[in-house]
Amino acid sequence: MTYDILVLDLDGTLTNSEKKITPPTREALIEIQQNGKKVVLASGRPTPGVVSLAKELHLGDYGSYILSFNGGKIINCSTGEAIYNKILPSKVTSAVYEIASQYDVDLLTYTEHEILSGIKPNQYTELESKINNMPIVRVENFPEAVTFPVNKFLITGEAALTEKIETLLKEKFHSLLNIYRSEPFFLEVMPQNIDKAHSLQKLLNYLGMSADQMICCGDGFNDLTMIEYAGLGVAMENAQPILKKTADYITKSNDEDGVLHVINEFMR
Repeated sequence: MTYDILVLDLDGTLTNSEKKITPPTREALIEIQQNGKKVVLASGRPTPGVVSLAKELHLGDYGSYILSFNGGKIINCSTGEAIYNKILPSKVTSAVYEIASQYDVDLLTYTEHEILSGIKPNQYTELESKINNMPIVRVENFPEAVTFPVNKFLITGEAALTEKIETLLKEKFHSLLNIYRSEPFFLEVMPQNIDKAHSLQKLLNYLGMSADQMICCGDGFNDLTMIEYAGLGVAMENAQPILKKTADYITKSNDEDGVLHVINEFMR
């Protein structure tokens, strides 16, 4: 099978433990784009948190794509056009805030340049800030501050608390929102039916391509749907056990250039 599109999760997949792309992997990703392949950076990060890596890989020079917010938004890096953009219903903001504010967690969303903290920043809010290289701005009244379209909310806190809030939010919004933990300390609040596989289907339709032409690589729970959907679903050696069980292929870890290994095996 010839694979023409490579979809990469970022943290724990494309980037190593230092959140960097190694030079050999960077060179290989640029080379396959020069040879006509498409690269998609598919992340739970907000779009501004992906842009620097997209520039490093020259995605804009070769018509490749950013899939951000776990699939809530897809950007053509050459044109800056959003070819898909799914936002949360504005009516849920107050209710999500009301539930989250009863616990020792933080509630976040994103502008083009900042992370808005709606309760109180914690160590996991700081981690999100560091991952995305975006400053935290504390807002006093979160529902009143969120006057713009939102692709997702993120609740940050200890695992026992995010698990409890996940249950409460699912009970309240089961038919309206997609709610899951991408990490034990990160609870994602997304529009209904949004996940990486759903949005990749939209992208493939846009490109006139099929899932059989696509390789997807990931390590976390939010990568499971795209690994199941891809023509070749790849789990990193450092991936969650369920991904390794589901994947068609297990590559080396993110600290051993696992993505480069996939390129060498299947795209050259």
